Amino acid sequence: MTRYGIAEWYGEPFAEMPPARRQALASAALNRAAPPPLCPFQRGSVPCHKPGGVCSFRRYEESGEGRVGRPVGPPTILCPRRFDEDELVVRWIAEIVGFDTARARVAREVPFMKSAATDKAAGRIDMVVASREGAGADWFGLEVQAVYFSGPGMRAEFERLRRDDSTAPPFPGSIRRPDWRSSSAKRLMPQLQIKVPTLRMWGRKLAVAVDRPFFDAIGGASERPVHDLDDGEVIWLAPFIDETGRLRRGHWEMLSLDASSERLRAARTVRRAEFKRALFAKLRPLPEPGAG
Repeated sequence: MTRYGIAEWYGEPFAEMPPARRQALASAALNRAAPPPLCPFQRGSVPCHKPGGVCSFRRYEESGEGRVGRPVGPPTILCPRRFDEDELVVRWIAEIVGFDTARARVAREVPFMKSAATDKAAGRIDMVVASREGAGADWFGLEVQAVYFSGPGMRAEFERLRRDDSTAPPFPGSIRRPDWRSSSAKRLMPQLQIKVPTLRMWGRKLAVAVDRPFFDAIGGASERPVHDLDDGEVIWLAPFIDETGRLRRGHWEMLSLDASSERLRAARTVRRAEFKRALFAKLRPLPEPGAG
């Protein structure tokens, strides 16, 4: 049996933690009144902003004693700040588009939309990478998307870890898994459909960074990946966490907005006959008026 569990917790490898460290981090995750540990992936002394502090998930086999066993597959990033390690993604896109990385600049959370009612910022681009400072700078937008998970919240898991003092961590107590559909079709696709047409009108392109498991879940590398910036509107970046716990460059390619949306939709419309079978199986008569 395998289940998803914590891969990195407050920036530290979970499976290698001694019991005392797991207990300390569980206490930190449960006590939101206390200052959280610092995030090791952001520059400066920035406290972790993610409730519970889980950076990434991965699947584990269960050992014979109900403990976490051998990991299966790579970690999956849950926190967008995990992509900040060593400014790898920013430097990568700067090199792809031909910027001098020594002169490249980055701005975060740049307002992109305003509320019609309040005239206040109602949407932002995660990052903008520019060739230099000043009005004449060339620039590209950069969106970063981590994955959500489905299943019970982590509080019960943190409680177990706070009480546990065995050498190996306990096997996850509940079934949780990456929710690729919510992260792609429901979250990322609307962002692209709103932002890419405007950037295209401005003569700009948008880069999107997701980790390799996310990219694989929406189809993975194209059979013939395109690296010509003129042959698409979306620059896809798929870094990954290696076995040493470092974020590494992986695959990248250009896709059109239509091709990107098709991947992110990650679902198909059922056939009419299939829909009717499901419909007729669910139809129920209305209750009598006043019935409880």
